[in-house]
Formats: sequence, C-alpha cells, structure tokens
Amino acid sequence: ILSPRGIWVYSTRIPFANPVTPETLAAMAGDITEAASLILPGEPLDALVYSCTSASVVIGDQAVRAAILAGKPGTQAITPISAAFAGLRALGAQKITLLTPYTEDTTAPMAACFEAGGFTLQGVTSLGLTDDRDMARISPDSIVQAARAALVAGSEAIFISCTAVRAAGVIAQIEAATGVPAVSSNYATAWAVLRACGDQGAGADGQLMRLPMVQE
Repeated sequence: ILSPRGIWVYSTRIPFANPVTPETLAAMAGDITEAASLILPGEPLDALVYSCTSASVVIGDQAVRAAILAGKPGTQAITPISAAFAGLRALGAQKITLLTPYTEDTTAPMAACFEAGGFTLQGVTSLGLTDDRDMARISPDSIVQAARAALVAGSEAIFISCTAVRAAGVIAQIEAATGVPAVSSNYATAWAVLRACGDQGAGADGQLMRLPMVQE
C-alpha cells in the first residue's frame, strides 16, 4: 500500500513468544523503546508504527506511543488500535462488529478498549487461535467468509484485528460481502501513515482510503 506511493518503509523486530495471551503480549512492553531507536538512527521519520494490535491494547495505547517517542523523538507514533479508532471515526461508524483471531480471553481487553473508546459493539467473534503463525496462515477467502459470518445487523462497520491477519488486501471483498465499511489493523495503519506523510490519496481499495484523517 505504501511503497507504490513513494513512502519508504523500514522495520525492526521485537521478541515475542507464543501463545498469544495478555501476559505474553504485555511482555513486549520493555523492548519498544530500544526497537524504535534502531530504525534509521539519527534520521527523522514521519511516522513510526508499533505493529501489534492486541499488545497495543494490553500495554496501553498511550504507553506504547510514549515508549516509541522515547526511542525516536520527533516522529508521529502510531498503533494499530489508534489508527483503527481514527479510521472508524472518519467513517462515522459508532456501532461496530469486532472480529479477532484470538481466544476469548485475549479478545476481552480489546472489546473493553472499544467500549471505553465510545464505540458500541454489536457483536464480537473470536476465532480461538493462540499461535500468531496460524493467524498469518488464515487465507484471504477465509477472512472474507469469517467477516460475513461475524457481521451483526445494525453494525455501521466491521473491524478485523491483528496485524498478522491478511485482511488489508481483501477489504473491498469484505465490504462487498458484508455491505458495511471494513477496517483491519494493517489497513487502518497504512491509511494513518499515508495521512501522517501528507498523502491524501487512496493507497488501496476500500471506503476508508478515500477519507481524510479527522483531527480531534
């Protein structure tokens, strides 16, 4: 989504040990600042993303962003959950269906985070996976089918969590299957990064990509 629009993407990694639980996700908190400092040391960045949705929720969005800025001052710190919330607000969606690949125990903090953010959850579906590699292996067709099955009547959008889940490439198909705007972790993050870099164009299919960032 980003590279074809002339936005350069750099990355580093943070150690993580399966299974995906609130405890293992929280264990990443201590590595965020150092990881941020490793990306183009001494060079400015327009945006820096911590690319784990569930950990952003468990650790806390503000805490993650503060840790990013401690390692890379002067950038715009973005998390998938902050990008998702901004995207859903730009769409004017308040009633949401939430679809996650996690267990119910790992999904619960995310559901609470949505409700604390002012959203109404019409429905919550958890696919029950505990290994992030299995989450990455969910086929795009299966993601579309899961979204169709998960959508609850009255929802104004569906959010598909997890940066391992390959939903960003099938957003248009999900919207066609569900009849509502679709937002996924990577899709929302890419949209937020585009806007942070001053690009107001549509980097991919889907309703959100046509919208500007709403300043709060």
